[in-house]
Amino acid sequence: MKILDRLEEWIITFLMGGATAIIFLSVVHRYLASQSIPGLQDWLLSINFSWAQELCIIMFVWMAKFGAAYGVRTGIHVGVDVLINRLSDSNRAKFIIFGLLAGALFTGVVATLGGHFVWENGAHYAFLHMTGAEIGDIPEGPTTPDLEWPTWIVYSAIPLGSSLMCFRFLQVTWGFLKTGELPHHDHGHVDGLEDEAPSVNANPYSLDDNLHAHDLKHTPLGDREGDRK
Repeated sequence: MKILDRLEEWIITFLMGGATAIIFLSVVHRYLASQSIPGLQDWLLSINFSWAQELCIIMFVWMAKFGAAYGVRTGIHVGVDVLINRLSDSNRAKFIIFGLLAGALFTGVVATLGGHFVWENGAHYAFLHMTGAEIGDIPEGPTTPDLEWPTWIVYSAIPLGSSLMCFRFLQVTWGFLKTGELPHHDHGHVDGLEDEAPSVNANPYSLDDNLHAHDLKHTPLGDREGDRK
């Protein structure tokens, strides 16, 4: 399971970082190509960046689908639970389980319909062509305008992302049935940084710089007396 979690995070990170870099380079290219700089302008105009927008749109779509599954796993999706939290523990648990299973059902249906659409949109042809089987009258499927990629590859984000999201709903449901706890994301926590306990020698009432409490253990005695004055 840890491997799937890390793969999911790496895919999201790669897509987000790659799309950001491509957008940045595209903007810089467009700006410099509009400047009348001898030699440089001609060289930049010879570089075709028309595919950048289409690729970024595709990457953001994939990032959104896998990011939604990541959100289910980590509990960062926004939910209105004011009424549910006012219920008794047993009724609250029933509504939570119902909501999680409803999410699994919905994403499962979307994944199934999306898989059928992708298969009919060119994946069937690609599979038969790759295996050398008889193709017959099966259509090859359309391609994207700029990159000229088969659209079934782009649309594969729907069945893959929705299937992963369905699995995450079932995973969270199973965890809730076992522990009674839902995933919770602390927005104030930064991964890689450990929470530091405040020093027991810190005087919270001594704030000469209006910023930090003084550490009495490392503050010279003369400074302490000056604080009291």
